[in-house]
Amino acid sequence: MFEFTQSDEKELLLQVAEGNEFAFRRLFAAYHQRLGVHILRITQSVELAEEVVQDVFMKIWMTRETLANVDNFKAYLFVLSKNHALNCLRKVSREQLQLKRLEETNIVPFTTEAQVSDHYYNLIDEAIDKLPPQQQKIYLMSRHSRLKYHEIADELELSRETVKKYLQIATASIKEYVHEHREAIALIMALVHFFHFFKK
Repeated sequence: MFEFTQSDEKELLLQVAEGNEFAFRRLFAAYHQRLGVHILRITQSVELAEEVVQDVFMKIWMTRETLANVDNFKAYLFVLSKNHALNCLRKVSREQLQLKRLEETNIVPFTTEAQVSDHYYNLIDEAIDKLPPQQQKIYLMSRHSRLKYHEIADELELSRETVKKYLQIATASIKEYVHEHREAIALIMALVHFFHFFKK
């Protein structure tokens, strides 16, 4: 187990905030195990606890610039992880209820071999949230509500070409955001596999 003085930890957080992967590995090594124990008490599930730890550290890496303003990282980390763990428990509960209803009606959920990971979907959701309001609205109307260009144009009182252009810009922004942040998934998974290997 790693321990840092307050000044050392502050310096480490500043290094992570600047994108230093080595510093992030040190931070992960120092906290991932005790965080896992903390989350296990909440979830009572080893698998879910591991998922929460991965998600939390991924979020920390993707929003690393904010670490420069964190004075008590342990408290920050544990509050962040507790909230995420409770959200995951609620999600699992909803999924179990939905599955039970599907089983009662003899409906089998459709799945494919090409399912994308939850992490990828989370990145897409984050990218959509960061779009300017008008782009976000047009993107959601097109992709989620399945409206055609002219339908969106009529509802928002815009030209069809403006809708098309906004949608192109929004799609490009989302792709760029996901591409830039895929490194977080790769980095977290590499760290998880590394520490699992040495626990054996």
